[in-house]
Amino acid sequence: MKPTAVLDWSGLGGKPYLSAVAASPVRNLWRAEYADFWRLWSVGLVVFVVRWLETVAVGVVVYQRTNSAFLVSMMTMLRLLPMGLLGAFLGAWAERVERRTTLIAVVLMMGANSGVLAVLAYTGHLEVWHLALSSFINGLGWATDNPVRRVMIGEVVGASAMGTAMSLDAGANNASRMIGPTIGGLVLANVGIEGAFALSVLLYGLAVISAARVRYRDRRAANPAAVLARIAEGLRLVRGDRGLIGTLTVTVIYNVFAWPFTAMIPVIGRDRLGLGPEGVGVIASLDGIGAFAGAVVLAMLLKPTWYARAYLGGVTSYMVMLIVFAMVPYTPVAGIALFLTGLGGAGFSTMQATLVYLASPPEMRSRILGVLSVCIGTGPIGFVWLGLLADAIGAHWATALNGAVGLLAMLLTRKLWRAI
Repeated sequence: MKPTAVLDWSGLGGKPYLSAVAASPVRNLWRAEYADFWRLWSVGLVVFVVRWLETVAVGVVVYQRTNSAFLVSMMTMLRLLPMGLLGAFLGAWAERVERRTTLIAVVLMMGANSGVLAVLAYTGHLEVWHLALSSFINGLGWATDNPVRRVMIGEVVGASAMGTAMSLDAGANNASRMIGPTIGGLVLANVGIEGAFALSVLLYGLAVISAARVRYRDRRAANPAAVLARIAEGLRLVRGDRGLIGTLTVTVIYNVFAWPFTAMIPVIGRDRLGLGPEGVGVIASLDGIGAFAGAVVLAMLLKPTWYARAYLGGVTSYMVMLIVFAMVPYTPVAGIALFLTGLGGAGFSTMQATLVYLASPPEMRSRILGVLSVCIGTGPIGFVWLGLLADAIGAHWATALNGAVGLLAMLLTRKLWRAI
């Protein structure tokens, strides 16, 4: 097995240095000692599927009731808002709690949230504001994923296998973008929104079972510092690391100018491509198909020396292809463009947490990944902006313009991301 260089934080006064460790291929993760990885992976898969299932179902229902692209965008924005508001706090707080217990509690909270919505929808009392509040509550759970579940994954598999593990985890996320939108569209069309939320409750139940079977327990510091002090320490580390600054800058650009376009897929699908709920679900899943394919290729072939290229190239190609999707009025071509956005998104999503994790000392990974969550949480700016612009000039023009501005932002910040 050929050794590859990764960051090692032992020694040198806490400074990272390169050491040769054997890259762990996918097949090694099937060994018995990695069983907890697959349990954590399955929790992520379920949560990801529900996220996309509900995103499409809620988006279609909100647009049917309000005819407002802005309000559709706001539903997704509210899922991101807790990351921006609380990401750093949750990252520091996660170092003071037992992560397995926290993971179970978070999944139970999201399942209860979907259960309440299912009852409201079945009894005919579901309102748009209920969906907005639910989106924010689910966003709270989503904001814990990096500092809790993904840190657990890194601790279970070790630094040498982190790239492979994150590729597989991103693959689960991307697979959910194939499965979730399709299921959401079909259930919405044939059962109704109450059926979509009832299915979410069932899936969350499976995630709780997987989380409860995790054997890993993290070791916390005997005298943990105050949360605010830990946040400040994490921010000082980021400020002094040009690679981290570059990685987080690209994350902000992606979440403000690229990812918000997903909220416009139901609008563009209905108004520009003339699709119904089932068609919107299918075409939305093509992005996930491309992302899944990309994640599988990365898991099999990607070497650490290509991490930065996969990250930066993924972001750039994603924004180019979302512009093509927005401007082409033909469903087959639009579908191909969405597939290609998925391929680009796979490079970004796989490498985002991996680069940050490997650049952080072990005792600070939760809080640095919490800072990453804050950067992801800048997405509401993009969703609000895109929603307002879509109501003003049309969803497809607004989406294309947002992508073009994102490409310009990448060009202007080249000095920062070259340090990755």
